[in-house]
Amino acid sequence: MKKDVYQKVTDKIVADLEQGELSWLKPWNAGNMEGRITKPLRHNGLPYNGINVLMLWGAAVEGCYSSAYWMTFKQAKELDAHVKKGERGNLVVYANTITKAEEQDDGSEEGRKIPFMKGYTVFNVEQIEGLPEHYYAKPEPVIDPALRIDHAEAFFASTRADIRHGGNSAHYSVGSDHVQMPVFESFRSPEAYYATLAHELTHWTKHKSRLEREFGRKKWGDEGYAKEELVAELGAAFLCADLELTPEPGSDHAAYIQSWLKVLKDDKRAIFAAAAHAQRAADFLHGLQPVVNEEQEAEGVAA
Repeated sequence: MKKDVYQKVTDKIVADLEQGELSWLKPWNAGNMEGRITKPLRHNGLPYNGINVLMLWGAAVEGCYSSAYWMTFKQAKELDAHVKKGERGNLVVYANTITKAEEQDDGSEEGRKIPFMKGYTVFNVEQIEGLPEHYYAKPEPVIDPALRIDHAEAFFASTRADIRHGGNSAHYSVGSDHVQMPVFESFRSPEAYYATLAHELTHWTKHKSRLEREFGRKKWGDEGYAKEELVAELGAAFLCADLELTPEPGSDHAAYIQSWLKVLKDDKRAIFAAAAHAQRAADFLHGLQPVVNEEQEAEGVAA
């Protein structure tokens, strides 16, 4: 019997967490990812989203792949390439709905949408021979940024969130709808500052005027709290990838891991739901960015 896709993915992430590892941060710490960290990419350059990002980040580290590109056996064949003998693929998932016609009491038919999920196998391009050269190109190394990072500053400023600095605590206050951050200079690195800010701004998206995300949390450390913290952690990871930042796990992750483990072991679909919520939060924050059209970009270059 084919193993449940939800269970298979959850088991892998639980196994990592039990070893104290964060699957979604491993590419930033493993030392085998050259150049910029990016979301995993399909054969056509479009990024994967949600749970597939976590799965392929983990697979990249496990296989020591530095390329972000992944494709199916068929896609490689269509490019006159072939998967190397003995290579094993990695699971990604595809979710959609089908419409089933159901007869109503009055004899009419009404369509009912039924969600479904299926898994399929992809290979990293480093497992494939004969692809066009650009798939194997190594990214240019990033020069270590000094202090504030302009594009990250601009991204977070464009959210127009109420971000206050001071004290030694980073948190989001629902009552006053503001994000509280320690001063920039108190962080061990610029990346640590922006990763923390990304985490708190993911919390900020849960407000009823935004995504209205609620897991029924009653107190610190309960299941609802653990679910929201997992969403914020994944949201921060997605945003850091989008902004080409390279954070490290914080000192408080050990406590979080224990609460996440309970949630994931009790519900095999929890990591899928958390990744979906995190993706919506990241997309929401991206949606607050100013739209720059080609004409404006050209004027900027001319100026």
